[in-house]
Amino acid sequence: MPVVRDLRVLLRLSDFRNLLAVRLLSQAADGVYQVALATHVVFSPEKQTSPAAIASAMAVLLLPYSAIGPFAGVLLDRWRRRQVFLYGNLLRAFLACVTGMLIATPVPDWLFYASALSVTAVNRFVLAGLSASLPHVVGPDQLVTANALSPTAGTLAAVAGGGLAFLVRVLASDSDALVVLLGAALYLCAALVSLRLAIGLLGPDHPPGRIHPSIAEGIALATRGMIEGLRHLAARRPAARALAAMTMMRFCYGALFVMLLMLCRYSWSDNESDGLALLGVAVGASGAGFFAAAVVTPWLVGRLGTLGWITACSAGAAVLVPALGLSFTPGPMLAAAFVLGLATQGAKISTDTEVQSRVDDDYRGRVFSVYDVLFNIAFVGAAAVASLILPANGRSVLLLLCVAALYALTAALLTRLPRGADPAPAAAGDRSRDGPPERQSRPADHCSRPIRW
Repeated sequence: MPVVRDLRVLLRLSDFRNLLAVRLLSQAADGVYQVALATHVVFSPEKQTSPAAIASAMAVLLLPYSAIGPFAGVLLDRWRRRQVFLYGNLLRAFLACVTGMLIATPVPDWLFYASALSVTAVNRFVLAGLSASLPHVVGPDQLVTANALSPTAGTLAAVAGGGLAFLVRVLASDSDALVVLLGAALYLCAALVSLRLAIGLLGPDHPPGRIHPSIAEGIALATRGMIEGLRHLAARRPAARALAAMTMMRFCYGALFVMLLMLCRYSWSDNESDGLALLGVAVGASGAGFFAAAVVTPWLVGRLGTLGWITACSAGAAVLVPALGLSFTPGPMLAAAFVLGLATQGAKISTDTEVQSRVDDDYRGRVFSVYDVLFNIAFVGAAAVASLILPANGRSVLLLLCVAALYALTAALLTRLPRGADPAPAAAGDRSRDGPPERQSRPADHCSRPIRW
């Protein structure tokens, strides 16, 4: 199949392979770390978890970053992104070790959450930098395929890391601290792999002789830069539409995630271990949906366009999620998890491509940081809403129908939005400014054709 050939061409690009390896190791570590936190907060036998407690934990871990996230984007547009991957992963390895010690030692909850928040904050720099760096290692005509492979492979790595964490927790007598230390080891490996990338390869590109401002000037620059970045995004209407739709779909995903946690914890099992096993199966089903999205999205984007495929994903979720979920039984709900994985990841691949193609490189770090902030706010907001609706056993017809209505509304609004003239796509892969070595420009020509089966 041509799409398989396109993937082979991408994997022949050494810089793309190295960037992909950094993503895989980083997100596998994220999966390990997040499962350790989830099992410690939600599935510990001594804790009686409620939807409100889950929402509170998400707010503590995610909302503070939402206040500083826009400034992270400005820093990403000033710092060498390779160095962000190196020092960011080293810092996360150290902070994860601190979290492991706090889990093993009786400490106040606020201290544990502060440590976890620190890892999460650094994580936003790394993920935003990975997305902003991708156009520097592939050609502009390869972005759809690269976005189908790279973020989706990272998500699958996170799922695999989560599965590894489940296994280690079972074999090591429910030791959450040991699982966190495994995540720290993977963060360290990601830092070491980033050394294989040239320091200046991933940008950002600065004019010669540019002088970095002082801290005070940097704060003013960050504020002004974010306003400029938002204006830049607003002027590129397809990218703004895709980002708005993805935010709404993330809200829906967050609400259903809290429902799934409560179902696994209290409705489908009699003890914490069985509930945790069911959650692991559900995460695996969602990961299978992510993989399916990576396979079909390049082909469908070529026929429907990025916004058309996002519309189809949202409309499909609006129909299938209530049809499968209203029984509140494990089998259909696992099928719904697969559908959600496919729809959410398919929309994300399309959104990433739209933003990367339309946003100039000077603004790309800021825009992707805003992207992450919107993700966090939508997820935490969904958890807060779910905590008001969900009963203790997680069974809520009202929540399912509301989520289906939001999916349908998103699809309807995308269909009805005017298709006016937009600025030309940014030359994200213009090799005259930032490209990889000439040895990598030749294979890119093999992917200049439209992606099709």
